[in-house]
Amino acid sequence: MSTLPAEAAQGAPAEARPWALACLLLALAGALFFSSYGFANWLASQRQDVPSVFFEWERGIPFLPWTIVPYWSIDLLYGLSFFLWRTRAALLTHVKRLVLAQLVSVACFIAFPLRFSFERPQADGLPGQLFTLLGGFDLPFNQAPSLHISLLVILWVAFAAHVTGGWRWLLHGWFALIGVSVLTTWQHHLIDVPTGALVGWLCVYLFPLRLPAVDAAAPDARTRRISRRYALGAAIALLCAVLAAGASVTLAFLLLWAALALACVARIYALAAPAWFQKDSNGTMAPAACWVLAPYLLGAFINSRWWTWRAPRASQIADGVWVGRFATRRELRALGVNAVLDLSAELPRVANGRALAYRCVPVLDLTVPTAGQLEQAVSQLDQWHAEGRRVLVSCALGYSRSALVGAAWLARQRGLSDAEAALAALREHRPAVVLSPEHARTLQGWLDSLPTMEPA
Repeated sequence: MSTLPAEAAQGAPAEARPWALACLLLALAGALFFSSYGFANWLASQRQDVPSVFFEWERGIPFLPWTIVPYWSIDLLYGLSFFLWRTRAALLTHVKRLVLAQLVSVACFIAFPLRFSFERPQADGLPGQLFTLLGGFDLPFNQAPSLHISLLVILWVAFAAHVTGGWRWLLHGWFALIGVSVLTTWQHHLIDVPTGALVGWLCVYLFPLRLPAVDAAAPDARTRRISRRYALGAAIALLCAVLAAGASVTLAFLLLWAALALACVARIYALAAPAWFQKDSNGTMAPAACWVLAPYLLGAFINSRWWTWRAPRASQIADGVWVGRFATRRELRALGVNAVLDLSAELPRVANGRALAYRCVPVLDLTVPTAGQLEQAVSQLDQWHAEGRRVLVSCALGYSRSALVGAAWLARQRGLSDAEAALAALREHRPAVVLSPEHARTLQGWLDSLPTMEPA
């Protein structure tokens, strides 16, 4: 199997593979797995009545004894995963993901025990032997979230980072089969699968191998205030999820997912750290961030469309330069642009194409870009404009973050040294922008830092 040194691609210094540490951590993680998992199973077995949560149509899911083989294979993959990593830091990150998944899942098993409710048919041959072995330590409890699925997500991400070429298709196929096997071996009900996947993606999100290098301001009163609002939203969504559990498991799960996403966004604003959206300079958001934050991302996109429904979606501020909302592929084609300068931290790139240049300078929504972020964005816009590209400068609505960059660029193009004059020049082309006195102060500070120069 060909492998790709994922950690080396991230600029990690060359070092000897941590074989000894991998062996030690594997032993400790194995002890934690069997002891905590077994304890939660035993504790549930002591209860008089452990409920089940399932849909009636699940009785139609076929029992396929042979799928116990891929089901069991995750144990082998779990052990091998400790020896994938070339650096100590990457190994420790992987182990943190596994341990967090274990702790979160076991805590749920203890707090909200569930049991598998169908009687499994007898199996013969090798599958029968494997089921007998499994039944020796795995009682019909420890259901939601499925720890099997949580570990599957973490291991899938780990192996996919090291496998290239045609082996990736084999890898994806086998891991998908493992995912299906939790149902076809009658080990789990359906609700256990998405809850387990969410826990797995949360662990990958919270422990990334690296975060994008992003210029950002320190937390202030504004970001803390926004953080509290998102935290309140998360608490309300969580309460609604608890209240909805008795009426609709599906609705309860979706509300729980929304609560988790809002809690993560609250943390991002509390830290004033757009890097935790895990969106790189090319506009691509890490898969873990996309999955964990999906309810928020969907809401952010809908919000951008709601507020700009009847407004101009993009305004031309100079020859070959537009300022506007976060654009879809269709909107980019309609404008005829071939470069996008994206100021949004919270919206993953949707437009692609070989001829499309893309640069993201992520700025948190409802905040003011820093002088450093302004300089990065204006310098990129200068370069593309000099190359003759047709550029869209965008953020969620096109009213604030991108508008400030547009004003800064116009000021440098025209040799303006006054922020109010630059903002007035922008408003000539895009009157509906929303720029506060704080935006003007930031722009003035950036202009004052520039060397005296003639208009471009």
